[in-house]
Amino acid sequence: MVVGAGMVGAACAYFCAEAGLDVAVVDRGAIAGRTTSGGEGNILVSDKEPGAELDLALYSVRRWAELGERFGPGGFELEHKGGVVVARAPEAAAGLAKLAAEQRDSGVDAIDVSPAELAGLEPNLTREVCGGAYYPQDMQVQPMLAAAELLRQARRRGATVHTGTEVLAFRHSGGRVAGVETSAGPLTAQWVVNAGGTWGGEIAALAGAPVPVLPRRGFVLVTEPLPVVVRHKVYTADYVANVASGDEGLETSVVVEGTRAGTVLVGASRERVGFDRTFSLPVVRKLAAQAIGLFPFLAEVALLRAYLGFRPYCADHLPVLGEDPRVPGLVHACGHEGAGIGLSAGTGRLVAQVVSGARPDLDLSPFRPDRFEEVA
Repeated sequence: MVVGAGMVGAACAYFCAEAGLDVAVVDRGAIAGRTTSGGEGNILVSDKEPGAELDLALYSVRRWAELGERFGPGGFELEHKGGVVVARAPEAAAGLAKLAAEQRDSGVDAIDVSPAELAGLEPNLTREVCGGAYYPQDMQVQPMLAAAELLRQARRRGATVHTGTEVLAFRHSGGRVAGVETSAGPLTAQWVVNAGGTWGGEIAALAGAPVPVLPRRGFVLVTEPLPVVVRHKVYTADYVANVASGDEGLETSVVVEGTRAGTVLVGASRERVGFDRTFSLPVVRKLAAQAIGLFPFLAEVALLRAYLGFRPYCADHLPVLGEDPRVPGLVHACGHEGAGIGLSAGTGRLVAQVVSGARPDLDLSPFRPDRFEEVA
């Protein structure tokens, strides 16, 4: 059983069904109706420093490529567009070059590019740049379409999906999980996967195995439809530092990308304000100003809307992934923060391996659910 019908839950359901397991998906809302609906669709290796998360990202990028070949890019709007990271100051350029070199040592295809080469990659980019890096492995997907398609494929393999169904409690038998009590009645299961996204901490607490997953709010701006004016996912070098930061206060670092529909998406902000859904005009203005600084033509472009979402944040910036030793039969797949879309395909495959008794392709110990007790 998978609790959560967002992108991560959909990937877990798909790969478990593909492995021949009986799968039920439960969500108190709609498919992709919460965390996933507030995402941009990033599938990135470029923003990750060497370590366990980058290893998972590289693994997941390969799984996304396989899914794209299997089902075609149309169902997901999967685009192998590549990422461009821009340094606008000499010290930022030096730091980016160092990071790119370290990433190459870890298996990332990271190409140093000069200001002139940046202009070739992105003709509409500001010329006030000192250098950058190009990451061909970066991709983009339409997350709600992808989640819906993977669940559709899981259903074709026998999975059931129960939306509008809230998990109220866990059932136990013989010292392990035996299913859940829901608003629609009891459901039995030998394994329960916690793919609750930003609400993964609540699901874990119900099971008696708490994990500190917290919401981190972010805004995204959407422009009017345009011709192809931004070719890649483009962001400034300080984005990596902001992703790795644990500060509660507001942080913004511009990310700009086009979509198949012609709109341009502008992010990204981060702030820990609980589940406060209040619209923040100052944050939107700051993101817009940063985007114009990167792509000056945007000053003359109209915004259609802005939306917000909550990223499932863990203090060490690693997801919670794998079977929980405190509650046998409970498997976590949550806490991916802003990388959940990109990491979902790899997460789903690894969860399926855990549940089916196979040896996971990656060492899951850095992501183990009980690691937070060591620093409590």
